[in-house]
Amino acid sequence: MTSPISNRNFLSPTGFLFKLNRCPKSSYFCSSANIPSLDIGTATQSTYLKDIPLPGDKILFGDLNIEFLVDEDLGNYMEIQKWIRGLAYPDSIKEYQDLEKQKVLPDGMDVNSIYSDAVLQVLTSNNVTNFQVNFKDLFPISLSTLTYSADETDINYFKASVNFAYLIYNITDARGEPL
Repeated sequence: MTSPISNRNFLSPTGFLFKLNRCPKSSYFCSSANIPSLDIGTATQSTYLKDIPLPGDKILFGDLNIEFLVDEDLGNYMEIQKWIRGLAYPDSIKEYQDLEKQKVLPDGMDVNSIYSDAVLQVLTSNNVTNFQVNFKDLFPISLSTLTYSADETDINYFKASVNFAYLIYNITDARGEPL
């Protein structure tokens, strides 16, 4: 009799790479990322004995949350902040227009400048890509604060958190084939 378990290695929480096309500096310093939740609503069928829950018809995707170490020039923090400011144009419509004009990213790839795609590569115990989570058309919805304090006794380098909304995510193998 053979065992139904072929891989006895556990998934490591430290084995990942995150790549955000629009913000390569933030990607490089990424220290945590998540595979968002997936929820469906429920409908209720009433009966005279007991209400029966039924599966809903819409999927609700949780937010993508990443955390990254902030470089001392604020380069990666400002990538995200300028993106948010461009989306919401707090000072003027010009910030949105500037965002729209950025049709080419530093790597030369043409993109719709309002959204970006991203990929979370999950690594095996041998640090080889095992599977990836591909995010389509994401944009930032919040960026955390940076709080300075003279009361700190140890040097804890700043980390910033960003929450993203997106159209959809799909989990694929390392070659991009659906799991």
